[in-house]
Amino acid sequence: MESENVFYATGKRKDSVAKVWLRPGTGGIVINKKAVDDYFELDVARDLLSSPLVLTDKTDAFDITITVMGGGKTGQAGAIRLGISKALELYDPELRGILKSAGFLTRDARKKERKKYGKKGARASFQFSKR
Repeated sequence: MESENVFYATGKRKDSVAKVWLRPGTGGIVINKKAVDDYFELDVARDLLSSPLVLTDKTDAFDITITVMGGGKTGQAGAIRLGISKALELYDPELRGILKSAGFLTRDARKKERKKYGKKGARASFQFSKR
């Protein structure tokens, strides 16, 4: 979806959903009405979400507005990365090859496995006693 130089995409990871809007600008990133440094304290999360921009040399080309909900910070950073990658592909379809080969256009479908009845967790059992 695009309208007048605004490119929108949705990214998902674990239980997180990120809505990403790319507008031509100076490179500012706002997440849930906060600066990216205020929202993500960890450098690893900031590096993860900006990796598609660094790979395509577009770090200062867009102002990015993001709304993210659900999950934890790592899942949210992964969802944002997917959303930014999909929006960059809408902006320039020739970037698809670069983003695809880096694995940025693939949704990471791994989720937490549910707890099973009669078990301590998803797979962990209680200690077995023969006598």
